Amino acid sequence: MDTTLRDGEQAPGVSLSTTEKVDIARALDRAAVPFVEAGSACTGAGERDAIARVADLGLDATVTSFARGVRADVDLALDCGVDGVNLVVPASDRHVEGKVGTDRDSVVETTVELVEHARDHGLWVEVLGEDGSRADVDFLDRLAAAAHDAGADRFCYCDTVGHGSPEHTERVVSRLAEHGPTSTHVHDDLGFAMTNVYASLRAGADLVHATVNGVGERAGNVALEEVAVALSHCYGVDCANLDELYSLAQTVARATETPLPPNKAVVGENAFAHESGIHTDGTLKDEAMYEPYPPETVGRERRLVLGKHAGRAGVRAALDEHGVEVTDDELARVVERVKGLAERGKRVTDADLLTVAEDVQGRARERRVRLVDLQATSGGGVPTASVRLAVDDEERVAAGTGNGPVDAAVEAVRTALGPDAAFQLESYHVDAISGGTDAVVTVEVELSRGDRSVSVAASDADITRASVVAMVDALDRLRAPKAVADVPPADD
Repeated sequence: MDTTLRDGEQAPGVSLSTTEKVDIARALDRAAVPFVEAGSACTGAGERDAIARVADLGLDATVTSFARGVRADVDLALDCGVDGVNLVVPASDRHVEGKVGTDRDSVVETTVELVEHARDHGLWVEVLGEDGSRADVDFLDRLAAAAHDAGADRFCYCDTVGHGSPEHTERVVSRLAEHGPTSTHVHDDLGFAMTNVYASLRAGADLVHATVNGVGERAGNVALEEVAVALSHCYGVDCANLDELYSLAQTVARATETPLPPNKAVVGENAFAHESGIHTDGTLKDEAMYEPYPPETVGRERRLVLGKHAGRAGVRAALDEHGVEVTDDELARVVERVKGLAERGKRVTDADLLTVAEDVQGRARERRVRLVDLQATSGGGVPTASVRLAVDDEERVAAGTGNGPVDAAVEAVRTALGPDAAFQLESYHVDAISGGTDAVVTVEVELSRGDRSVSVAASDADITRASVVAMVDALDRLRAPKAVADVPPADD
């Protein structure tokens, strides 16, 4: 069950628009996620509109709304047209007495009444025992039994604050599972989220609450993509379309404005990247040498990264991708230059590599696309930009608008190039920002065209200019024919 649209949105600083929620819901459905918690109907009219929009998409998934332990919340969910409710009731004494101001008997009585009310109106019902990892186990067991007896489809063990150990989780869930279908909802405050999911499933749970990229309150929820891949790879349990996971992760990262950590499992930039000479050489000989599963499994591609640890095999493979042949002596000089760039703290892009190779081989690069002039404005109106490009022997001028000056400038470049702009922006990174009012920003882009791709970086005090310079340079590289030097093949 994905709860990105509800629990994930509760992460500090995250606020999803209705359009973003609809886009994420559609992406979840493409990934064949069986349950989508679309939000919390009691939050307000805007939230109810978003939930209703998701419920009206005709998804294959069961669409639900979060509901507190009051009848009005269930009725608001019904008004949104959802398939079911995730009914949360207090489980620990801290929540029963301190938060709600009631007692255990009243919680059980209210839970039974609400389950029966929801079931009478045709809703799928899941009861969540909030703060279950700190609840008295006997009371939690009693609450689960009462929920099932009242007609609930399942009961959920909630490690609301990421408190539980795997051993405790297994003991509690094994008792709850005796009463009927059981879910698990965990947080990663102790770094135990994936381990507690595993403990829950071993104990008899059969549904996991998760968020895309693990976004959520505090340290976040367990990551949907990690659970799906681990179940498939280690246990042969398929519960999602794995090849949609990377696209889904990118959709959520953009909507939440929460960049993916490079070392993030499954979807991080470095998950299938190899720089070490030993690893690169081994990967080129056997793709499974240093990877648990092929990157294509989750909609990714393998990357050979050039840096201070690069070896001859990796550099040769990178040059081969761009159709550049080198002798053994030239290869050695290119490797040395690449290492030198990296040791000075520079991130070595494809453009850097090709420039080094051109210099080593004494080849002059003939540019076909150049940025002549750029003007961009923003603030107080619609961001606009105009560009003047030199394309072969022709000068082209165009303007564009966008969500910001960078977006407007990119649109202007696309317009200026016309049919020549058949490219895909694969990635856009901003880093290496120096301090002070004269800060310099480095923008790195990766563009693809057909079966070719290239990465280029550019630095400038103006982020818009740095972005356009990098993009135009990448387009120039992609438009150029593959450069094959007139040299004899090198011996491997």
